[in-house]
Parts: sequence; structure tokens; C-alpha cells
Amino acid sequence: MTKKKILVLRFSSIGDIVVTTPIIRALKTQLDAEIHFLVKDKFKQTVITNPYIHKVYTFQKETSECITQLKDENYDLVVDLHKNLRTSKLKLQLGKPSYSYNKLNISKLLLTKFHINLIPRGIHLVDRYFESLSALGIVNDGQGLDYFISPEDDFFGREFQKNTGEYTVLVLGATHYTKRIPESLCEKIIANIVHPVVLLGGNDVTSVSEALIKKFSHLLNYTGKISLNQSSSVIKYAKNVICPDTGLMHIAAAFNKKIEMYWGSTDPILGMYPYMPQENPSEVKHHLVKNLHCRPCTKIGNSKCPKGHFKCMLEQTVSLSSLD
Repeated sequence: MTKKKILVLRFSSIGDIVVTTPIIRALKTQLDAEIHFLVKDKFKQTVITNPYIHKVYTFQKETSECITQLKDENYDLVVDLHKNLRTSKLKLQLGKPSYSYNKLNISKLLLTKFHINLIPRGIHLVDRYFESLSALGIVNDGQGLDYFISPEDDFFGREFQKNTGEYTVLVLGATHYTKRIPESLCEKIIANIVHPVVLLGGNDVTSVSEALIKKFSHLLNYTGKISLNQSSSVIKYAKNVICPDTGLMHIAAAFNKKIEMYWGSTDPILGMYPYMPQENPSEVKHHLVKNLHCRPCTKIGNSKCPKGHFKCMLEQTVSLSSLD
């Protein structure tokens, strides 16, 4: 009997792609299906080594770049975990049965713009995925997120840990400014840690990392210097991870690391907090400024604080006792 062939759609970004992995695993293991994945080319490293995915298709700007190949695959089903105008157009072009999920866009708009909360508290995006796909007969296996790296990248992390000893990762990077941990808060965090602290992020935060390096002697600065999957391997072998709401946070959750999470303009109620396995999950500590009525002000982050004060980050207190 020919296996069902399923195309999963999630074009971006790092964290959003990582949180699709429980669905990918369930489709593969519970339906014994052949799973294909469509993603923007610049994010393919997040899925290319996933053993549950048979084939990865990519595009640079438009899905039309690979529509001929996708039609030739003659899929039995399309699972849309992105759900936007572009995926709607693609599904029409493919003409195959499809499933999607409720993005709660209206509820998120009411929360971030008018602070009217109609979002069910505590429900993670992963659980909403499973709820929306229940008709397929798949269930959550409780194993949490997956993130797979090549043997070469894994070797990088193991050698790094062997040479460095016990260390903490501090993630500086995030796509949007209002989700990043500011330099002043980083200083307070680092001052509470006695063993080496590894700074991770992209080129957009090198000015912060370079300023911190001048003030502390126990920092190792890798911002803008190593690949995503090398950074992931450093996280894999870390003692713990301190991070904002960003893609590397979800990778840390996939490795079941102890996490100290600092929330800025977003909020865990939006359903994108660290998703841990049901059995033996590592500790996650959430840092939020309480009674700050302007947050969350966005579901994805802003280039600057709409109010101009950035209190959601600048008024954070530091307590790292949970990771001792």
C-alpha cells in the first residue's frame, strides 16, 4: 500500500518552525506518512536534518518558484501551520484537501491593542495545532519539541563544553528590539553568574556584546560568529539558558534545558512560551514586570517601545536562584 504523502507549510521563522515539530513527528509516526515540508530557503537549516521529514522544499521570495515540483508530488493532504494569504493561494493551486488552525488573530488584536483578554490562558500553540488536526487521528505524544543538528555541529558543541567547562548561555538576539534583553539588564544578570557566560545572537547585537565584553572577564562572545546550528549545539551542552522571546528559546526547550526567560513586549499568554516534554521537564522561570498595563503591546515585537519607556524590560528584577 502506498504511503500517504503530506505537505506541511510553515515558511518562517526559527521559533515558529521549531514548534511545528510535534505535529511533524505525530504525522510521521502515527500515520506512517511521507512528510514533505515547505519553508523559506533562509530557514531550511531548522528542518533539513529532521529525520521525520522525507523532503524539504524551499523558496526565496515566492512559492511560485517551486509550484511545479509541488504539483508533481501529487500530495494527499496539505497541513497549513502558517495560515496566511500566501498559503491560501498555494492550497488553491495544489487543489488538495487541507487542514489549518485557528490563529486567534482577533483575540490577539483585542489583547495587544485594547487589553481585552479573550485568549484561553495556558494553551500553547502546539496544543492548538493538535486540537485543529484532531480529525486526522493524531494525538500529542507528550515528548515536546524536536531540534536535530548534524554530527559536525554536535561535535562543535561537545568540544566547546569540554574546553569551557560548565557555562550559561545568554541569548542577546531577537528579531525585534522590544523582545531583546537590553544591555543594562544583561549587566545585572551577568553580575550574578560566576562561571563562564556565552553570548549568542546575530550581527545585529554585536554592539551590545562588545560593550559587555569590556565590562566582564568571564564572557565568551559568539554573537555573529557562528551558525544557527553551532549556536544550537552550544545551547544543547549548556548548564542553562537565559533568553528573551526568540527562536533560540524554542531550541533550548527542544533540548529540555533549564530556562530563565525575560519577557518584554510579548507575553506567555499568547501561547509561545517554552514547550517542554510532559515527563521530566526542565525548570522554566518566567520574568515579567507585574502590573504593567501596556503589555503585551504586540504579538511579535516592535522596533521600539510604543510608549517610549520600555518598562517591560528596564524595570525587570534579577533573580537566578532557580538555576543554581
